[in-house]
Amino acid sequence: MDPEAPATTSSVLPANLTNNSQCPDSEAWDWLYTMQPIYMSVICVLGIVGNVFVLLVFCLHKKACTVAEIYLGNLAAADLLLMCCLPFWAINVANSFEWQFGSVMCRLVNTGIKMNMYCSVYFVVLVSADRYIALVHAMSHGRMRRPWYAKLSCIAIWSLGVILSIPTLNFRAVEYIPQYTITACILRYPSYEAEVACDILLILLGFIIPVSVITYCTWKIIHALRRQVMDRFNAVNTERKATMLVMVVLIAFLLCWVPFHLVTLLDLVVRFQALSGCMLESVLDICNQIFTYLALSNSVLNPILYVIVGKNFRKKVKELLEQININGTKVNGSTRSQLSSTLKTFA
Repeated sequence: MDPEAPATTSSVLPANLTNNSQCPDSEAWDWLYTMQPIYMSVICVLGIVGNVFVLLVFCLHKKACTVAEIYLGNLAAADLLLMCCLPFWAINVANSFEWQFGSVMCRLVNTGIKMNMYCSVYFVVLVSADRYIALVHAMSHGRMRRPWYAKLSCIAIWSLGVILSIPTLNFRAVEYIPQYTITACILRYPSYEAEVACDILLILLGFIIPVSVITYCTWKIIHALRRQVMDRFNAVNTERKATMLVMVVLIAFLLCWVPFHLVTLLDLVVRFQALSGCMLESVLDICNQIFTYLALSNSVLNPILYVIVGKNFRKKVKELLEQININGTKVNGSTRSQLSSTLKTFA
């Protein structure tokens, strides 16, 4: 089972291509073949529109972004990267997994999806760590919350995402699959050991470590808010508004991604033959598909949460609209003035 991308051949075709499964094909796949293209098309449109909107608000607003907004903006950029890659898979599924975009796009599209998996979770780590520092160690570690450090941290996360996506870039290939009579974009590992190592890397660096940090920071944040340790600061209301948005984003992220990684972990246990059985493999394959698309929906949820929960974000949107209206009025006034001057000259 390929945990890296939706609609990958090894996770979507009934007979697993990467672990040489001997189990028969399941009829339960038929409804997935029908639903996948529709679902991916919908979330692609919503995700691209939503995340572009978030980035425009953060980039065009006249005030500089806060540290939390820098992290949330980069999270939106990572989600937008994923949304730009998904249309290729939607077309791929609609064409019965016949890959039509060539070997280069096979590698690039899946590398982009893998980068999103790593970058998004670590941007969420940065967001949670920022809230933890703001509420728990505001005085002693205030220097760590400077925009310059935030930008350097984001560059480091993007670099880490590129490095961790190198195996996908190397091992993705377009090959003809005789048993399905299709030419598919698949993960072709050089050995079984390499496949297991990549899955362990994904679970460890993409799930266990970051989720542990997020859980710790979230617990500390909730504890700090309950004890109202920030009441003595004038900025308490602002910090709490930002924290509410971050908390909702964290919870949404965990709800969307934890089931996917748990299924990936169970699949790894099956590969080590600690558990076995065709029924179990079939259930894991179906769950992998369902939870993969649940994880993808997180990229659509974030912009919606910013608008619903983020009071500061809504304020930025309002100020940006006022800013655009003012600039438009100035341009129209200047144009009218130039036209009046021209008419006087020719009079």
